[in-house]
Amino acid sequence: MSDTLAAWLGETFDHQPNDLAGFARALTHGSQAADNYERLEFLGDRVLGLAMAEWLYELFPDEPEGGLSKRLNALVTGAVCADVARGIGVQPHLRLGKQARDDGASDSDNVLGDVMEALIGALYLDGGYAPAQAFVRSAWRDRVHAAARAPQHPKSALQEWAAAHNRKTPHYEVTDRSGPQHAPRFTVRVSLGGFAEAEATGTSKQEAETAAAAALLAQVGA
Repeated sequence: MSDTLAAWLGETFDHQPNDLAGFARALTHGSQAADNYERLEFLGDRVLGLAMAEWLYELFPDEPEGGLSKRLNALVTGAVCADVARGIGVQPHLRLGKQARDDGASDSDNVLGDVMEALIGALYLDGGYAPAQAFVRSAWRDRVHAAARAPQHPKSALQEWAAAHNRKTPHYEVTDRSGPQHAPRFTVRVSLGGFAEAEATGTSKQEAETAAAAALLAQVGA
């Protein structure tokens, strides 16, 4: 098992691990052991943010701070991290408790996104900033270059539309929460006073709010 993990890590991160323990911890869900990925996720989130901010600063020298922030926020969401995790083949290496596995945690955006950040944290601790930076630039390359213009976040776009059309500020309300702890589902309703409203579901409150805002923008023709 350790040889398989070491080979996968070396190929995936272009870095031969000095200590497998940190990477094993990054792949361990709380349902499997108390020594799990949560602390490494905290660290990896910051390393990813730094690597991405530095990269965007280099790539878009004429972009104002607001545009850079929009790009950064769009690129480091849990859903994007989960997609990267799927792309590099994280799922077979996850260490999950039986119940979590039966509940579908191996394909949960929440779990995979957290694990991806934890792996970046483990890589940073094992090899320093350089391999972590190199991995981020390799794994996110297509996504970073996909948009010529900074994306407008749906919640910001909806707020701007409401202000421009003299409508009330968007109000978000969680109307339902379901699913197990590691893979929750949130339903959120967004409304512009009595003018219009829309609902959407996501794996986090933030994701559901974003989807609801996008749905309402489509509804009002923005």
